[in-house]
Formats: sequence, structure tokens, C-alpha cells
Amino acid sequence: MKKVNIGIIGFGNVGSGVLKIIRERRSLLSEKTGLELVVKKVCDKDFGYKRNVNIDKKLITSNAGDILNDSQIDVVVELIGGMHPAKEFIIEALKKGKHVVTANKALLSRDGAELFALAKDRGKSIYFESSVGAGIPIIKSLREGLVANKFSGVYGIVNGTSNFILSQMSLNNCSFADALKDAQAKGYAEKDPTLDIEGADSAHKLALLTYLCFGRLVKPEDISVEGISRITLADINYAKELGYEIKLLAIAKKVGEELEVRVHPTFVPQEHLLASVNGVFNAIYVSSDLAGELLFFGPGAGQLSAASGVVSDLVDLAQGLKAGLFRPTLNIIEDSSVKRLRRIDDIESRYYIHFMTLDKPGVLAKISGVLAKFNISIASVTQKAHLKLKAVPIVMLTHEAKERDLRQAIAIIDKLDFVKEKSVAIHIEGL
Repeated sequence: MKKVNIGIIGFGNVGSGVLKIIRERRSLLSEKTGLELVVKKVCDKDFGYKRNVNIDKKLITSNAGDILNDSQIDVVVELIGGMHPAKEFIIEALKKGKHVVTANKALLSRDGAELFALAKDRGKSIYFESSVGAGIPIIKSLREGLVANKFSGVYGIVNGTSNFILSQMSLNNCSFADALKDAQAKGYAEKDPTLDIEGADSAHKLALLTYLCFGRLVKPEDISVEGISRITLADINYAKELGYEIKLLAIAKKVGEELEVRVHPTFVPQEHLLASVNGVFNAIYVSSDLAGELLFFGPGAGQLSAASGVVSDLVDLAQGLKAGLFRPTLNIIEDSSVKRLRRIDDIESRYYIHFMTLDKPGVLAKISGVLAKFNISIASVTQKAHLKLKAVPIVMLTHEAKERDLRQAIAIIDKLDFVKEKSVAIHIEGL
């Protein structure tokens, strides 16, 4: 039986889960693959806290060089996250003739082109299934299962923290602040949740999905990103009244010769499958020309879910090693029909707009006049019941308008003396 020796750098939640699966499913994996996965060394800077798996002290090291310089180790699993020293470890592993498995979406979204090129030059592979959707096999499906397909769009709920918060607001009628506190109490949100709730984590994952679907590895700064921190319970409830749910979507889609790549809160029709994805679950909706419309759904986080994706990558690599073949991770072909990225200013969408204004004659006329100057046509308008405060909410839905025009119009409206709060505008996505 072919043995494949593995070194794990980073023995936190996911790393300990990988060791746990390899140990507890050793027989099953061997029977299915004819391979023996052997964890030869584990590196971490702190072995002082208790994991849910025992580890032989002989395997332990605090020096990553003990793994990188070990000629018997075939695959390095990088699970420390972040940019540095993770990047240096991956580069050194490839230069030392080792394949790499990682879940580091932040690093790959920024420096993936460099790392993939080095891997190809060295005849090695970088696998990264758990970087998007944890154990959901979205990357393998796009890379292999849908290899003959061309894609017109991918829409992802890919951040469990944000999805949990929006779900709690919708299902339990609670405020953003209370939903965030609940997420933190349950361990779904970090003490500083900025990376999740402001959309950066979703953008990292979207960069990788865009690469797989369209052959363009866009950098995070090329992605228009807007988070959920300004979404109120009122917005959630107005959306439901109008037949929508609000979700933080990561979107990459072709429009003519242009590619739109954006992350933002989105009105999703209640009848669409994405609208029913709640809690910390993730879902990626893919539009392809041969297989049609597909939805990939599952836990977006969790020790064993993420570790399952890592083990899947290890088995893929091991099978190639067993056969004596080099199977490049990505045979990416750039979609030649995509000529350029579309600037966010040029994106056209329908919008929901929520104004808070004084209740006085002429308000609607003035708002409508400003919108008209920017060629924004109103599809419907509702003035909601009075609140305890003097300001009252006005809710509008627009016909399709350019993002640039909408933002310019709202900037002017927000300066009018009868507008009491900064207005909220949310995309309505035609799925």
C-alpha cells in the first residue's frame, strides 16, 4: 500500500480535525483509495492548550523547518492562515519539492497567481478545497465535475457569520446589534467581526470562485465590497413585506463582454433557494451552460467540515502520487469572451432605497425630482406609519439604474434638510 507522508503546519481547530479524521477513518480511507495517509510531523507554536485529539509527542515540533526540510514528507498542509509566514512556508514547501494543501483564502486571493505559477514551474500542486465553503465540494466540482461547462454567473452566501446575523434578524425579529452579540456568544463571530460583517472574507472567497469559473484571479481591491453593518431590522422587515430576504451575496457574472465582481447585501426573491439558506450555512449558486443551474449547500465552517475538505485534497494528491502522475491543481483557461472588469459605477441594477425624513408636504416630490435628474425611475413608493420619532420612513423600489447615478442622487438627497438619517440603498438581484 502506497504511503503518503504529511506534515501539518498549524494545529488549531482545523489542523486537529485533520489528524482526527485521518486517524479515525484510516481503514475507510485505505479501503476506498488503496492509500495510507501518514501524519509524520505536526508544527504549532503552542501545544499548551487541549485539543480534542491526542498526539504523539514524537510528532510535535515548533519549528516549521522540521517539516519543510524533511525529504520524506510528500505534502505540507498549511493551516496557520494569514499572509505571513504562511506565504513563505508555502513557497519553501514548493521549492523543496512538496505539494501543498491550504485553506488560506486571504493569501490565495492576493498572491495566488504567484503561488500557482511557482507550483506549476516546480511540477507541484496547491489544493485549497476548504478555502471556500469549508467541506462543501465546490472547488472540486468546478474544477472537475463541471470541467466541460462555461459559466455565466456564480452567486455565493459564503460567510457564515453574516448569514447567521441576517437570519437571526429575519427569523427572530431582533436588531443587528443583538444578532451580532448572539453570534459572538455562540462562537460564530470573532470579538472583532469586521472581516466578516464588512464583506472582506466573502471577497477573498469570491476571488477564488471567479478564478475557477472565469479564469481571472482578481485581487480583493478589484472587488466592490459592502458589508451588512448598516442593515436594520426595518430593512429586513420591509424586504419580507416586498417578497424578499436580505443576504450578503458574493457575485461574479458576465454581462456582455464585461465581468462584474462584487460583494454586498442583496434583496433575494423569497422563492429562490438562496433566500432559504439560514444560520451559519453557506450556499453557492452556479449558472452553467451544460449542467444548468446548480446549488451547492452545507456548513460553511466547523472543525470537521473544514477538515473534511482538507482530507479530500490529501486523497486527490495521494492518488496522483500513487499513479506517478503530476496532476496540476488548476488547468485554468481564461474566458476569452470577457474583455474587462466592469467598474462598480457602471453596474446596472434595481434598488431598494430607505429614506428617513420629516413628515412634511413636498418631501416625496423633492426626492423624486433629484432621482429623476439622474435618470432613476421609481417602480413603487411607500410612506410607512409614523414612528415615535419625528422622522418617518419612505421605502422606494427603483427600475434599473446605474450605480453611479444612484450614489450621486442619494448623496444629494442626504444633504436635504428634511432627511434625518443616512439613506440605505440595497441591490435587488434578478436571479
